[in-house]
Amino acid sequence: MSRTTFKKQVVIIMGAPGSGKGTQAELLADQFSLYYLETSKIIEAKMMNAKKGEFAVIDGKKYFLAEEKKKWQTGLLNSDPFVNYLMREKISEFFAKGESLLLAGSPRSIDQAKDLMPFLKKLYGIKNISVILLDVSAKESIFRNSHRKICELMRHPILFSKETINLKHCPLDGSKLLKRKKLDDPETVKIRLKTYKDITLPIIDYFKEQGISVKKINGSSAPAIVFKNILKALK
Repeated sequence: MSRTTFKKQVVIIMGAPGSGKGTQAELLADQFSLYYLETSKIIEAKMMNAKKGEFAVIDGKKYFLAEEKKKWQTGLLNSDPFVNYLMREKISEFFAKGESLLLAGSPRSIDQAKDLMPFLKKLYGIKNISVILLDVSAKESIFRNSHRKICELMRHPILFSKETINLKHCPLDGSKLLKRKKLDDPETVKIRLKTYKDITLPIIDYFKEQGISVKKINGSSAPAIVFKNILKALK
């Protein structure tokens, strides 16, 4: 597959938990030479490497990582200033390197969007920002999340299928496959879905009001078909 390069481009992928954001993000990042910033991985890395009592000071307020980790594990959204702090830091770093970006899982609330989008527009320009919304049913979201695994080393998501049901090691890096305890439990996924519907999905209307292009794609199809439809939407 040939790669397409855009100058200073930002693509944002949104969707419910288990809608395929990670899978499609990796495919698009390669196709369009975008640097993939996955919000959940950035937050997870910060949580997993946190020292006891560690906190970040943002606008004069302390955000303790232990409290943020508890929110993350139980399906609640992390504090907006904390997430924006992490994302701004990463975005600035890669913009300075001249990288185009792909964001998956951010922004996750109206407050995050109102903080992050003016920042992105200032750096990249509104015409160079595109949003893809992956649409899946709640039933499918719960099934996908409760059955999927991730690899221990690189945190690759492994889709559940008859071919992967007995897979014990990641085909990409060979590390052990794990289930994310608590985060992908069915009851936690239900909380995450309600949070997505109540807090994250309304961002789409905000994007449209700001004149940012939003393309809705059926995420229930096979990954190859979803990817093909995304490519059409971005042309």
